[in-house]
Amino acid sequence: MHNARRPSVAVVATLAVGALALTACGDSGEPAQSGPVTLTVNVFGDNFSLPNDRSIYYEYERTHPGVTIVENRSDFGTHHQNIQARLTAGSGAADIEVIEVGQVAGYIGQPDKFVNFRDHGVDSSQWTDAVIARASTPDGKALIGLPTDVGGLAMCYRTDLFAAAGLPTDRAAVSALWPTWEDYVATGTRFGAKAPQGVKWFDAGGHVFTGILGNEKETFYDAEGKLIAENNPAVREAWDLTVKAIQAGQSAALPEFAPEWNTGFQRGQFATITCPAWMMGYIQGNAAETSGKWDIAKIPGGSGNWGGSYVTVPSQGKNTKAAVELAKWLTAPEQSVKLFKAIGNFPSQQSTWKDKEVAGFTSPFFSNAPAGTIFPDSLAKAPAQVTGPESGVIGNIFAAALNSVEQGTDPNEAWRKTLGDIKAAAG
Repeated sequence: MHNARRPSVAVVATLAVGALALTACGDSGEPAQSGPVTLTVNVFGDNFSLPNDRSIYYEYERTHPGVTIVENRSDFGTHHQNIQARLTAGSGAADIEVIEVGQVAGYIGQPDKFVNFRDHGVDSSQWTDAVIARASTPDGKALIGLPTDVGGLAMCYRTDLFAAAGLPTDRAAVSALWPTWEDYVATGTRFGAKAPQGVKWFDAGGHVFTGILGNEKETFYDAEGKLIAENNPAVREAWDLTVKAIQAGQSAALPEFAPEWNTGFQRGQFATITCPAWMMGYIQGNAAETSGKWDIAKIPGGSGNWGGSYVTVPSQGKNTKAAVELAKWLTAPEQSVKLFKAIGNFPSQQSTWKDKEVAGFTSPFFSNAPAGTIFPDSLAKAPAQVTGPESGVIGNIFAAALNSVEQGTDPNEAWRKTLGDIKAAAG
């Protein structure tokens, strides 16, 4: 499922396309493009930086004189809709477009719209076969995207709010509270009995739902590519348990990635959040003043994944050679390790997982939690998840439906509407 990442709404920050540059250089074996080149990178969420922090781009510009990079950031849905519209139109796409793991299958049938990285000296062995297969044509001849990060799943929690409600704060003791998701909901009931006024157990039902499904091999599609969301027992069970928690008053009912959700972090309106690795950066970027109040425990069930993205180079661009070199650099192990330490995006290259900078990394913001071991441990036990062309869209539909339940919609009515919306979106 997103996100690497599955943001439904995010702050849109558009940057004016800048000027200038001289020469792009690279190591693909092809001649570098000559003359000034400005490379545009379209992202959703925090793919390569926190808002207003372009240090990774500065580094590339410094080591590649003549290249100017402009990042355009938009919300998940708009971003992916724009990609398809621009591909269909044959113009307007950025030099680099980031595509979320739940969306990439929808572009595999259009390999001519993208540069084939297999023609540009990419060593795909640094990633697992499953990760590469998601961005490859069925015959394996075309690779349209290079993996950025993987999600991994944990549970981030506010130690101060746990203490106020009489719950343990030590991460091992907290992990022991919820060996299963049912135990997580039961612990939410305990928390609610003594919680500070106005504080809920979790942020939004959509995140709980996604977390529950994070350890399932098949969710919305089966291995043959058939849409199974309606009849998959795992999906219905995740829905029912999430609805149970909502009806028990455990949700802060803050729509994911909306402004009020960001404010919820800042004001301490919820005590726990389903926490893929990339969420660490999101929390730090939106609630810097809460540093030291957070910690990270194991996810209920012990493992899971939520997230991941791919860097693509649309073939319609005028700077494809320079864009390929930037794409390769952004997804190289060295940059992946730096991004993990800076914003929490966990490297997709397995070779980095035992790197001292990764395995030994602890996060001061999160009470020195050993993030470098928590997330790979979760990933190592998680199944390779099946995604389909509209997995990301379906995830958003479920999140919106659960938000409607939080606002008072009858769960059965919301379920029926959700199935209809899925059929309309996925066919």
